[in-house]
Amino acid sequence: MAHFRAFLAAAAAVTGLGVAAPAQAQTAASGASADSTSQLTEVVVTAQKRAEKLQDVPISMEVMSGKKLDAFHADDFHAIMNSVPNVFVESTAGNDVIYIRGFGSPPANFGFDQSVSLYLDGVYAGRSKQFQAPFFDIERVEVLRGPQGALFGKNTPAGAVSIVTANPTDQFQGSATGLYNFNLAGYDISGYVAGPVAPGLTARLAAKFVDEDGYILNNATGRKDPQTHEQLARLTLKYAPTGAFNYLAKVEYGNKEINGGITVSDPLTVGAPTPTVRFGAISPGGFENNKTTSWNVSGTGNLSLGDFTVTSVTAYSWFRGSSQNGFDQDVPITGGVTGNTINNGFPERFYQVSQELRLLSPTGRKLEYVAGIYYDYSRYQVTERLFYNILGGFIAGAQHSGFDQHSQTVSVFGQGTYHVLDTLRLVGSLRYTNTDKHATYAAFTDQGTGLQPLTTANGSLSEDNINPSATLQYDVLPKIMLYATYGRGSKSGGFVANTFGSTNATFSFRPEQSENYEVGAKATLLSCQLVADVALYNTSFTNLQVSVFDSVKQNFVTGNAASATSRGIEGSLAWYPIHNLDITGSAAYQDPRYDNFPGSSCFATEPLSKCDPSLAGTGPGTVAANNVKGAQLTYTSHFTGNVQFHYRQDLPHELKLDSTLAVSGRSGYYDSDDQNPIYGYQKSYAKVDVRLQLASQDERWHVAVIGKNLTNEKTIGSAFNLPFPITNAPRAIKYLEETMNVAVEAGVRF
Repeated sequence: MAHFRAFLAAAAAVTGLGVAAPAQAQTAASGASADSTSQLTEVVVTAQKRAEKLQDVPISMEVMSGKKLDAFHADDFHAIMNSVPNVFVESTAGNDVIYIRGFGSPPANFGFDQSVSLYLDGVYAGRSKQFQAPFFDIERVEVLRGPQGALFGKNTPAGAVSIVTANPTDQFQGSATGLYNFNLAGYDISGYVAGPVAPGLTARLAAKFVDEDGYILNNATGRKDPQTHEQLARLTLKYAPTGAFNYLAKVEYGNKEINGGITVSDPLTVGAPTPTVRFGAISPGGFENNKTTSWNVSGTGNLSLGDFTVTSVTAYSWFRGSSQNGFDQDVPITGGVTGNTINNGFPERFYQVSQELRLLSPTGRKLEYVAGIYYDYSRYQVTERLFYNILGGFIAGAQHSGFDQHSQTVSVFGQGTYHVLDTLRLVGSLRYTNTDKHATYAAFTDQGTGLQPLTTANGSLSEDNINPSATLQYDVLPKIMLYATYGRGSKSGGFVANTFGSTNATFSFRPEQSENYEVGAKATLLSCQLVADVALYNTSFTNLQVSVFDSVKQNFVTGNAASATSRGIEGSLAWYPIHNLDITGSAAYQDPRYDNFPGSSCFATEPLSKCDPSLAGTGPGTVAANNVKGAQLTYTSHFTGNVQFHYRQDLPHELKLDSTLAVSGRSGYYDSDDQNPIYGYQKSYAKVDVRLQLASQDERWHVAVIGKNLTNEKTIGSAFNLPFPITNAPRAIKYLEETMNVAVEAGVRF
């Protein structure tokens, strides 16, 4: 706790608000800069499907501008984890998962929809791999905490992440940025051009190329894992022939290949320090890698009908992916046969079509509203390929399973804001959703001796969910707003995609529901030099969908926990104390626990007399009789927070020096399903990032030095027990997050 306590003390001393510390994006989500002013720029968001000031929206949310994310080359969702309290990203071999307020969908079952939904330019992502580079050439990211069942709707019981990419500009402009990372021994090059191409037509073309090594030495290859090769491109066209109509079309292509894994191994009796070496050789299934190719096409049209606006959002999304996972070995396999080895691969295919229509009323009236309908259809296929050679070759062979799911969703929704008084507003919303799914599963032995049971399964479901919300919003003063809200969210049920031994009896799981009570305040003070937000919440889940590893069955068990609740406080602050200095930050406390979870797999902290995984039946001491009521949820820290200082110094010859110091931290948390206090517990930590930039005052060019995780904290995103006989001696497999790295960057704008 020493590092984290020191961080909290520093943040409290700077902000003067203790836990209710900081909002990430007050300095300019719209791309403007507060560098040369004495006030913080208003942040405009679209969390309620219309452009509004962030401080007017009665939702606990954080906003990060593309400029802030670019400052430290935020490439994935770990950037959100470090910048937004009560958010955690579970690192895995191929499907990173976002948790908000302790709730998320474990990555072990590929068939899960996510409890924290992702939206890119208003398009719902049913799978995390649809958008490979979510922070590529963006305007802003909005992180909405708590159920967003009305306007975002589909599968948002824990929250939503809405990403808005950059649009074409009316004037010709462009930029090019190149970065070389010394620790990762590679480059990251990106750029765009934008401007008018014909009367009423503007365009933007952006591209990004990455070729970097990793941060874990692989003693089998002599290189560092994981090695990343990425090519991305996005073309955006905006057609606006009149003021009453415009259409925005976006086409995005992504190709990403990651060679090598991020797992390291330790004895089960060892916690920290974590090793940064591994042995990942070519196995029967091939070398460890993760490849994804994707296409995303969307079109958003806005038509003014008098004072009203009709909006249409049409999208098509497709990806093909494959991941090959090995389990890190300390030493090579002798002759390839005498040692133990097991690895698996997951080829995937997915496509989705969606359509949304919305009617938006004018503002400034007694009643303002938005209403709409939504439809999507998707097909998802995943194959698990299992290769094994264990017990000295006594059991060796290959198996595979196939999963095929069709899904269809139809929903209608609406939200209205009634102005009771000029200072008092009542906001109500309602969404009805129908979801139909059908899936099949089958397993086969391809060669050798079978290791896992061969079964088949077939299932269908049809569900109806109604998610209401109600909010009372009151302006105490012109720039101080209070709100109280109640809301419900839901996520559809589904099927177990990749667990050998699935039958009709174990194939499906039920939908989960959430309920949220929240009160908050948002204030803009000191002539717009200080912006502060705070929210208190109580979020509860029923039928929480879970998937945990069973060390006896040596497989994942997927189902529903009865109920869980998270209570806490979240705060943010942005402050401009003097000219050219801005301070932002945020912090939170949460306490997420199971209210009831009968039949839970055994936790490592439970004695065998309470839960013994080797016992069969339903009697005392069996898994069936186990209940972890009152236990803290996995992957959740009680305290999270961050603070960022940015100072600009004007220099002679029309130059400027920008310096940014960012510190983020969290208290300890369990990162293994069995909540092992040794190998499955990540201690508290604080990470320090620094950026020093020399640039022209008009920002036509810049050079910068960027240091990330300068304290070289070795943190674990997730861990599990790899048991005998899969390995000769049971050991812990840990997914190591990125360690310290330093880079230089240069860029030009025109």
